[in-house]
Amino acid sequence: MLAGQLLFGVQRELFGKLGELGFDDLQPRHGAVLAYLDVDGVRATELARRSGQHKQVIGTMVDELEALGYVERRPDPVDRRAKLIRPTERGRAELAAADKILAAMQERHARRLGREKYAAFKAAFQDIVEHQRKR
Repeated sequence: MLAGQLLFGVQRELFGKLGELGFDDLQPRHGAVLAYLDVDGVRATELARRSGQHKQVIGTMVDELEALGYVERRPDPVDRRAKLIRPTERGRAELAAADKILAAMQERHARRLGREKYAAFKAAFQDIVEHQRKR
C-alpha cells in the first residue's frame, strides 16, 4: 500500500538524519512514543490511544527510551497514582531535531509538487487517516 511505502521512506530519512545528529541509538519503532509525546507529559494509555499501539508495546518502548535517556516517568499531579511520560532534555533536543527534519521534508515536497497541490494532498491524506481510524 502506498501509505506504508510513504511511512517507511519517511522513517528511513528521518532516523538516518537523526543518527547523523547523534541520535543514532533510536529505532523507527520508537516513533510510536516520540511522535506523540507532550512536553508537559502524557500517560502511557494516551500514548497507546494516539499511536494505535497496545499499551504493553508502548510500555516496552517507554522502558527502552527511558534507559536511553529520552524520557522520564513522573507522577501525574492530577492523579499521583498515575505516571506521566515526559521528554528529558535529550528527548526535547531529539523532538526539536525531528521537527526540523520533517519540516524540511514537507518543504521539499511542497516545492516539488507546488504548494497548492501539496496542501490538497495533505488534506486528502488527513481525511483518509481520520476515516481509517474510525474503523
